[in-house]
Amino acid sequence: MVPEARFDDQKQELEIEELCATARQCYARGWVPATSGNFSLRSGNRVFITASGLDKGRLTPEDLLKIDMDGMVLDGKGKPSAETSLHLVIYGERANAGAILHVHTVWNTLLSGRFESDGFVGLSGYELLKGLSGVATHEHEERVPIIANTQEYAPLADKLKAVLQENGEAHGVLLSRHGLYTWGESVAEARRHVEALEFLFEVEGRRVFGEI
Repeated sequence: MVPEARFDDQKQELEIEELCATARQCYARGWVPATSGNFSLRSGNRVFITASGLDKGRLTPEDLLKIDMDGMVLDGKGKPSAETSLHLVIYGERANAGAILHVHTVWNTLLSGRFESDGFVGLSGYELLKGLSGVATHEHEERVPIIANTQEYAPLADKLKAVLQENGEAHGVLLSRHGLYTWGESVAEARRHVEALEFLFEVEGRRVFGEI
């Protein structure tokens, strides 16, 4: 029988490898161009997160920082992204979140700008909504909240916390003309959520902007 502590170490290593593979896949799909985006994994009271300024197309476990829940760096090279505080807010407000993915795509950028005044992007009537955890029917309406973008990350973190508290069923949050944050209990679930949401954003975007 594998000792529990060793099993936990092995599981953590596998999740870290999967997080890096997911980041590379997102880069290949054009979802984190240049050095944009950030990715993280929670393991107990520690978080493994991408350092600032990394090419996500070449991400390896050695490129991750290990931080505590206050954002203090415990191990790793480089400096934390300015958006590290947003990851920590999400982990604080979503107890079941084990991984967070932040991507910058054409469609989430366009839709978050188009619907910023509404405060959310509404998605309903689509079969792929069932790719979101807990959603069992295409009749579900997913309202993805939108927060105005700013370079002032302390008030942005406060706003994100309030939005998460007000939207307990949301599977992601958009920063206007910036990008999407989504999460899951595992890296696999977070990846499923980002794939489902980005597909739905493109379908809705093509409809809204008259491409279909």
